[in-house]
Amino acid sequence: MVPSWLSTLASIGMAVGPPLVYADQAYSIVRKKDAIGFSRDVCAILLLANITRCFFWLGNHFEFALLFQSLFMIVAQLALLYICILYRPRTSPENVGVSSRPLSFWQWQNYTQYVEFLAGFILCLSILFLIFGRSWIFVDILGFVALGLESTLPIPQLVSNYKQKSLYGFRMSTLVGWVGGDAFKTVYFFLQNSPLQFKVCAIFQLSVDIAIVCQRLYYGVPIPPAVLQEEDDLEQALALAEE
Repeated sequence: MVPSWLSTLASIGMAVGPPLVYADQAYSIVRKKDAIGFSRDVCAILLLANITRCFFWLGNHFEFALLFQSLFMIVAQLALLYICILYRPRTSPENVGVSSRPLSFWQWQNYTQYVEFLAGFILCLSILFLIFGRSWIFVDILGFVALGLESTLPIPQLVSNYKQKSLYGFRMSTLVGWVGGDAFKTVYFFLQNSPLQFKVCAIFQLSVDIAIVCQRLYYGVPIPPAVLQEEDDLEQALALAEE
């Protein structure tokens, strides 16, 4: 039997810990004035997953700590997204106009476009919940969508690391926070007997975190060739300007 004070501390940690993981990543981006190395798709996954999880709570009242975590995470990711757009790399798809995604999804020019998309997403979920919210099948599907989407969180970073053959720009503190946080929440979900969706998706997410740890050991953090080329181009431009 878990002591009540320990359970309370664990709940507080679950509510505020995950959003705080991204504070150091945001600080690093602002300090360098460059968001290279951090996949903005992480913000997309966390925003969509946690918005959906809030609707899941309306149909299945799981722990308040997990609801508060979702609310805090939404605020944190909106702030981090703004910073990523403000300091996005010059070679980002929206800057060079080479986005291969349908409707340039999540590679838009303005922060307002992201907020408008999220508002539309919330409106669609609201309509669906009003229609099907009394169905336990719909609520269960909503839970699997929310937690399944969140479990894919590390995948964009995994792909980004593979393409760069480096973890340059991705903070070690964020990686430690991912592994430690996901390991903690996996144990927490089993001890608190949280819904099945939480348990299954937490195990999958922790597995991807471990894969990124392996990338960190294998690739290291060398500066990617694209960044070196950009720096060379900038130096040449400055040299020409001085002549």
